[in-house]
Amino acid sequence: MILLPPSPPPLPTRSTSPPTTVFSLVLRHHHIFSPSPPLTSTITTTAIASTSSLYSSSSSSSATDDLTSLHNRRYDFTPLIRYLSSSNKPTNFKTENSESPISLDPVEIKLAETYRAVSAQLWHSLLKSLCSSKSTLDTAYALVTWLQKHNLCFSYDLLYSILIHALGRSDKLYEAFLLSQQRSLTPLTYNALIGACARNGDLEKALNLMSRMRKDGFQSDFANYSIIIQCLTRGTNTVDSSVLQKLYLEMESDKIELDCQLMNDLVVAFSKAGDPDRAMFFLAMIQGQGLSPKTSSLLSIISALGNCGRTMEAEAIFEEMKEGGLKPRTRAYNALLKGYVKNGSLKDAESIVSEMEKCGVSPDEHTYSLLIDAYANAGRWESARIVLKEMEANDVQPNSYVFSRILASYRDRGDWQKSFSVLKEMKNSGVKPDRHFYNVMIDTFGKYNCLEHAMATFEKMKSDGIQPDNVTWNTLIDSHRKSGHHGMAEELFDTMRESGCPPCATTYNIMINSLGEQEKWDEVKSLLGKMQGQGLIPNVITYTTLIDIYGQSGRFQDAMECLDVMKSAGLRPSAPMYHALINGYAQRGLSELAVNAFRIMRADGFKPNVQVLNSLINAFGEDRRDVEAFAVLQFMKENHLKPDVVSYTTLMKALVRVEKFEKVPAVYEEMILSGVSPDKKARAMLRSALRYMKHLLNS
Repeated sequence: MILLPPSPPPLPTRSTSPPTTVFSLVLRHHHIFSPSPPLTSTITTTAIASTSSLYSSSSSSSATDDLTSLHNRRYDFTPLIRYLSSSNKPTNFKTENSESPISLDPVEIKLAETYRAVSAQLWHSLLKSLCSSKSTLDTAYALVTWLQKHNLCFSYDLLYSILIHALGRSDKLYEAFLLSQQRSLTPLTYNALIGACARNGDLEKALNLMSRMRKDGFQSDFANYSIIIQCLTRGTNTVDSSVLQKLYLEMESDKIELDCQLMNDLVVAFSKAGDPDRAMFFLAMIQGQGLSPKTSSLLSIISALGNCGRTMEAEAIFEEMKEGGLKPRTRAYNALLKGYVKNGSLKDAESIVSEMEKCGVSPDEHTYSLLIDAYANAGRWESARIVLKEMEANDVQPNSYVFSRILASYRDRGDWQKSFSVLKEMKNSGVKPDRHFYNVMIDTFGKYNCLEHAMATFEKMKSDGIQPDNVTWNTLIDSHRKSGHHGMAEELFDTMRESGCPPCATTYNIMINSLGEQEKWDEVKSLLGKMQGQGLIPNVITYTTLIDIYGQSGRFQDAMECLDVMKSAGLRPSAPMYHALINGYAQRGLSELAVNAFRIMRADGFKPNVQVLNSLINAFGEDRRDVEAFAVLQFMKENHLKPDVVSYTTLMKALVRVEKFEKVPAVYEEMILSGVSPDKKARAMLRSALRYMKHLLNS
């Protein structure tokens, strides 16, 4: 956050009394500077820029007529622009002290007197012309300074807002902030600065400015909210639903009347945040006002519902879209298809592609990629190959991404050996592997501890002239860490830095985890210092990793200090962070501390999930408190959380620990009746309990 220093007192405004008749008469007959060739094409194309003389007027006009007609005349600003350009040096937009006009050279005094009757609207138009090009921004700034020096324009706030807007559009956010310090911020300059921050992707500064604006007694308008929401949804930005909810509450507080554009922006934003329920709330609001939602809004909801596995609702909106007279195009079909693929509904996926063909909608590369995904997930490699051939027949050339998706599906199903057949098929299709494909392949081998294959793929990638990126290095380093090869992980980390690829926050998080697993606490602190020295600020994942490694090693005081430091830095703890802390307490049987961490977690607004509650069951089990462990199971059921195989296995372990072997079979039976399939560990726990019971009967 940039804290703006107190602004200097506003400049005195010029007198509002009209110019005298004598001055008007003198000006009417006063000619200066013959017209000169324009300095930039931008200036010459504006309506205000050029006439062959300073003005034209009938000699019979009265002085009063002169005053009213001066505002409508055309002026040649070329002499002024030439003067400002020649005398102006590139500015850093810092506050400058204006000289008194009486100390200026005669040319500047003459220019000031010549243009004294120009209206504010013409100055605004001239400034906008200069701001339309990066090459004339310095001249634009010089013009505003010159106007202030000679007190020639009333609405300086508008002039400054035009300049700030131009600087933001030219990616000069720092200069825009420097410029804003020259005057007290007003609604106009606040809005321009907020817009500049949003356009440059600096959402935090934009939100801080809106908060400061409210404290200064100004109310944000809908344009500010709209541009911030659009900034949130731009490109690959991750959208936080809680931030959007807060923005909406502020809109209600500011009594902002939502227009159709803003409501559509909210639909898209909540959809991208993975919150389709709120997205549909605003969709209903649009329709309730008799307005038509944008196609992009409907597509975003369909996609969000599909990603959540709510394909029936996605299909209902898709059908509603068609009933509303909108003909779905390829993007709409792909949004629905993606939901079916994610849900594993292969027949529905096939039917969508068939409907596309019947309706004359051509599948694109994304359509085929999704269908290949569906077949690969279902283990139907031959069908996937047929789709590849169909792509070629329809002149849609498969690319490396398609094959990387096939490879990823095999990776996720555990069929890592088929990586080689995918690579062979790829070469047969004449497609060269790109960086993304190699990264997926390295990740596949790393996931299944085939580190030799991972390193061979890494070397092949480099020999093909493809430079590894952060994802490549991070995948390799983390694969070696997970396999316990910490020395090789450190060696790769050093090689990464030497290769000219600077480690990112994720790289440091992986190495912190590696050093923590080795309990090298001094090196952990040293690495944190290097991370911050590189200008990288520890994020939520960094603190989660620290709390996890401290908790696993029983250094709970350090873990709690990390939590406090994180909160003081303005970062909100995450659910995985609390899970790591509770799990650390659980493994040492510190059930009271685990319960306390659980209470803090709930107080921070996090809903418990099955994984956290399983850790709580384990905490009670390790502490030989089986009654409380079963109370956690009951809590799960009452809160509509379905216990999994870990829940039941941990309960059985708790019973074995307190030697209540006779109760273990009942837990095992309940697990089967609830639809949970026992794993090897659960069956081993049952056999162990039965063996102890048999031993007790025979003794």
